[in-house]
Amino acid sequence: MELIGQENILRGVDVDDLDSLVGIDYVGDDEEWPQFVSHGARPSTRGRFDIERLTTRDRDYQSLLQGIRGIEFDKRERRLPLYDPRNLHQVNARVMVVKKNKSVLDKLIRDLKQVRGLLGELPALIIDDESDQASVNTTNPKKWESDRPNRTAINSRIGELLKLLPRAQYVGYTATPFANVFIDPSDSEDIFPRDFLISLPRPDGYMGVQDFHDLDSSVPHSERTYANSRAKAHVRGIYCPDERDDASMQEAMDTFVLTGAMKLYRAAHGVPDGPFRHHTMLVHESVRKDDHAELAARLNTMWHQAGYTTSSTGHTRLAGLFERDVRQVSLALAADLPAPSSYDELRPYVSQACSRIRKGGSPVVIVNGDSDRYFNQLDLDFDRQPHVWKILVGGTKLSRGFTVEGLTVTYYRRTTQQADTLMQMGRWFGFRPGYRDLVRLYISRAENLTRASKSTVDLYEAFEAICLDEESFRDQLTQYAELVDGKPLVTPKEIPPLVSQHLPWLKPSSRVKMYNARIEEIARPGHHIEPTAHPTNRAHLAHNTKLWLPLLKGLSAPETFTSHDEKSGKEHHLTARITSVSHAELMGVLEHLEWWNHAPFLPHLRFLRELSKKPHLIDDWLLLTPYYTGRGDSASVLGSVPLALSRRERRRVHIFGFISDFKHRPTAKRIARAIGPTSDPVTERHSRDRRGAVLLYPVIEEDPSAIVRNGEVAPENVAMVFSLVPPASAVGAGRPPITFSTIDKSRSDAAIVDMNG
Repeated sequence: MELIGQENILRGVDVDDLDSLVGIDYVGDDEEWPQFVSHGARPSTRGRFDIERLTTRDRDYQSLLQGIRGIEFDKRERRLPLYDPRNLHQVNARVMVVKKNKSVLDKLIRDLKQVRGLLGELPALIIDDESDQASVNTTNPKKWESDRPNRTAINSRIGELLKLLPRAQYVGYTATPFANVFIDPSDSEDIFPRDFLISLPRPDGYMGVQDFHDLDSSVPHSERTYANSRAKAHVRGIYCPDERDDASMQEAMDTFVLTGAMKLYRAAHGVPDGPFRHHTMLVHESVRKDDHAELAARLNTMWHQAGYTTSSTGHTRLAGLFERDVRQVSLALAADLPAPSSYDELRPYVSQACSRIRKGGSPVVIVNGDSDRYFNQLDLDFDRQPHVWKILVGGTKLSRGFTVEGLTVTYYRRTTQQADTLMQMGRWFGFRPGYRDLVRLYISRAENLTRASKSTVDLYEAFEAICLDEESFRDQLTQYAELVDGKPLVTPKEIPPLVSQHLPWLKPSSRVKMYNARIEEIARPGHHIEPTAHPTNRAHLAHNTKLWLPLLKGLSAPETFTSHDEKSGKEHHLTARITSVSHAELMGVLEHLEWWNHAPFLPHLRFLRELSKKPHLIDDWLLLTPYYTGRGDSASVLGSVPLALSRRERRRVHIFGFISDFKHRPTAKRIARAIGPTSDPVTERHSRDRRGAVLLYPVIEEDPSAIVRNGEVAPENVAMVFSLVPPASAVGAGRPPITFSTIDKSRSDAAIVDMNG
């Protein structure tokens, strides 16, 4: 429509000669044909390239049908390569749209292999839409033989195409590129975006994640209105996300009818009806096809019992929803568009909307891709049908590759633990000219739950986290945007982009796409950090103990802290020596510790380094080391005050099973203001904003009688293990909880991103 254009499709056929148009797609059955770009004449008559299509709207790439003939090229100057301007400007450009299907790609590859002599001279552009889907190699590197990658079917075919076409440029395009940046940069046959990553600007008029959230709003919740809150205007809660909720689904269906009537009203009162050609509602609860059939039957029953045209009860219900919701939002967001002053004025258009929706017998269409039969449902062909007004029920097919035109109301309950999958399922984004104010999203929200449920996922919160992840990723991509002398200042291979994870349970991509991902930073203010991979080497143990000793010189006399276990109702006590240490003093220890494996603690350390750059977020740390009254297991280390010696066991390999005593954790969290006030005056006296807490446990792994001599223990016999709780107020650091980058196998185990630089 926007590239090939009318003349290249017609190829000289007279558009007024109906007999000649037989077999030419788009011309006779696409309402938007007049909007297809026109070059004024065939480009070749104007000294430009004609574009020859090797596939059509209804026909994928076919071997030998248009294959070999279609990709043969005649060179005017046989001694010169095809890409020389004297040859290239005399041949047609070829365009083919090829499904990412193994058998189809195999046909194309077989044909290319038969085009002898020219493939090395042939400029080619391969555009991979949804490039994170199917294209990425998802085989486990641990199962590769001789460290040679085993490749999935589509990934291997893309690699073969790139080898057959050495002058090809590969461009991946997707709204969710997380999986692509986790590809090994050193694998020359894979599709890591080594040359550039571009974040396309958000176009005017587009409704994205930000339009359904108030991420940047400074308006207090109590003062938010339809006019100043995107969430209040467009988002509606599903109140029973763990069970059937007919009330919210009925309201969503009622909204679908009312917004359809509003579109018809506007079209009848001077607003061009082009944007209102299609009107759809999407219901997405499950990927199981059996569930789709059951849900469609339920929606059909609900439709016929709704009383939209015959029941006064139905109109009363619609009138109430119109007055309290639809009309109020439209007045706030679309005051310049015509709007009925009452439901009675809108009621005739409600009947028209219902007539369109039930056209064909059923208001509901199942979209789940059984043998691609949904493409053959004439009432769901957005190109060929003048009006598609339907409720769509489906799963995965609605997630990718299926554009839902005119989408106005979405009812969404399907959960996933992958950010890119969740983003792709968010089909309520797009252009909504003339009806932005009518768009509604029905989605589970924790604040609306009628009963507590630990298993309930707040999908609205999840999408908000995705929005933060995406914004963080876009910020990372800006470093690749600047060009110097026409070349990128830095390429993704040189500095793989960091991918954030704001919700711990919501991974950026599926497990099989993240074999090559490395956690770079973990930032969780107010949460316990408990590194367990402490050294086993005696010299390293002594080194670590000596690092901690200067911080212990200021330890006070023992104080007793009291906390309450809400579950058991029991009272717990922590008697400890304490001292205040600066962030710089603590970092002086943490930066120089030896580890059996430093990798698990390194992402936390990077966050603590970021706090060093923002001193307004942290004042100090309260270090607490337990003091056990009446117990003899205590000793001095190199002349220190007596320290209570704790016992811990290394369980898995050389890793301690646990660090902090669970009875001590509430005290540390309250000191860091991660939980609310307590009734204990000692705890409250030491609790403050911008303060972190350190629980330090001198641990011995042998019988104390064998290693304690005259109240002294050698530093190599002690493991100084610890638990940290960064101040809860450090959320102002603006760091996402988890950040990932890519492992480059060509650079051994070296860190890709130098966080010290």
